[in-house]
Amino acid sequence: MLDVLGLDPDDERVYRTLLGRPTSTAALLSDLLVVPRAHVEKALSRLIERELVIRSADGQFAAAPPAMALGALISRHRDGLRVAEQALVTLAEEHRSAMTGSSINDLIEVVTGVDAIRHRFLQVQQAARTQVRSFITAPFLAVPPEENTAEPMAIGRGVHFRAVLDRAVLAEPGIITDAIDSLRNGVQLRVADQLPMKLVLADADLGLVPLTVTPAGEPGAVLLHRSGLLDALDALFETVWRTAHPLELSGTGAEAETTVELGSPGPTDLDRRILALLLAGLTDQTAATQLGLSPRTLHRRLRHLMDLAGVRTRMQLGGHAVRHGWVEPAAPGYGT
Repeated sequence: MLDVLGLDPDDERVYRTLLGRPTSTAALLSDLLVVPRAHVEKALSRLIERELVIRSADGQFAAAPPAMALGALISRHRDGLRVAEQALVTLAEEHRSAMTGSSINDLIEVVTGVDAIRHRFLQVQQAARTQVRSFITAPFLAVPPEENTAEPMAIGRGVHFRAVLDRAVLAEPGIITDAIDSLRNGVQLRVADQLPMKLVLADADLGLVPLTVTPAGEPGAVLLHRSGLLDALDALFETVWRTAHPLELSGTGAEAETTVELGSPGPTDLDRRILALLLAGLTDQTAATQLGLSPRTLHRRLRHLMDLAGVRTRMQLGGHAVRHGWVEPAAPGYGT
């Protein structure tokens, strides 16, 4: 647990043992831990150097209070990370300057194979300092949404995530649950009728574009560094984002964990959830399953909404819902 602070397992074991004993000798610690005394003495030396252990004149050892000793160690590591982040900015600028005028081979890297694509996909997100933007389409060849371990870590350090989902993705098993988790973590999600490609952008510096399967049967991708092509993909994302339908959590409390909806309040929470999922492209059967309804109940609610709106077709109902604020239309510039 303390390896992130530079302590190896032996150091941590010795420190934890000392916490339960006001004073101990190296020999006693060796017996308690069942490890050679030489290993214990080396660990004690490292702990003393980090001011986690105090040695008395008679050869007794005592653990420094964790709140004081570990707090100071954490502060030093935090200061070191700040320095490293400042160095990262400087090095990134130097890299961009060096890349100016570089050959096409320096700006584009071809990545082949599932493992290599997964590695680059996580690396691109880890490299982001301010924002990650992505197009999400099916099928998920390298990293399914639930396996994207880099997203929560990046969010934890303040990186802002925006993603546009291809409408067909909403029918994938478990995608609604994953979308809810992302929304609750602060990710902004929108749905487009159809996306031209998969895409991940880290700030304005890196872009990963997964490609179709190669003739050899392996998936491929292109990693782009800052260039005119990357600028074009940046503009493409923002254009699609402005015209896509926003997804938001529906209801409050426990109900907010059941589904997602398109924005504004409607006649009832259930009505809004039905409209949201159907407008997002789910079939009647899929929407009913996601909401825990029977198809008959869903159709009855739709009939009620059409009667309420005074319309005869679903297309007319969708238009009425948008015009009267039952759902939130995609608005130019929203969230950008």
